[in-house]
Amino acid sequence: MLIAAAVVLGVVAGACTGYLVQADREPTRLPPLSQPVLAQAKGEAPEPLPADRDRRVRIDGDLRELLLKKPRGTREPDWPMGEDGWMDLAEYAGNYEESGSMFGQLAMEGFRRAAVVGWLDDKDYSVEIRLVQFRQEEVLGAVGNVENSQYWADDEGDTDSWVIPGTGEGRAYVHGEPYAEPGYEPLYSAEAHAWRGDISMEIWVYGTKPVPKKMIMDLAERQMERL
Repeated sequence: MLIAAAVVLGVVAGACTGYLVQADREPTRLPPLSQPVLAQAKGEAPEPLPADRDRRVRIDGDLRELLLKKPRGTREPDWPMGEDGWMDLAEYAGNYEESGSMFGQLAMEGFRRAAVVGWLDDKDYSVEIRLVQFRQEEVLGAVGNVENSQYWADDEGDTDSWVIPGTGEGRAYVHGEPYAEPGYEPLYSAEAHAWRGDISMEIWVYGTKPVPKKMIMDLAERQMERL
């Protein structure tokens, strides 16, 4: 009991001594709550970008203006391509075999609008280019649209592909095996898929002869430069 009492008294004495030492000290000043005032930059603010250099202005304008122009000497295609250069959701989804499920998927991904252009040249090649814009409020619809197209392009047999310069994961594909149906000439094809911001790009080329790599790559690079 004597030892226990001595321990308790020692603890109490130590606490009292510490309190008295602290009480005699000057209070430590706290750092100021206010932050130092930052010097404001001098001079005039930079001029806003002109409309022709502001990408947001361009892509929210007439999407058809961003499509490649039809080359001279080409002919109008003999297949339907939207109305006045536009494709609505139903018509765009109709390009897929499972158009019903694709319609729902595109709606969920925030499909906004699609612009299209196409032509026939003297070498019996047909070209169709689509720019598909998404709202991308909850999902990156443009990215998903490209990844879906690339998945099916990679699934084709006898296919070569190359990265489209300046597009990250954009790719161009040339299919060596033609589509063949009785009574029709073999039909060769090539395609390209890439995205920039909220717009996905699709290029489709068909011909009675194999599509040259240079042709599909040139179309893809020039179209992406306009985005």
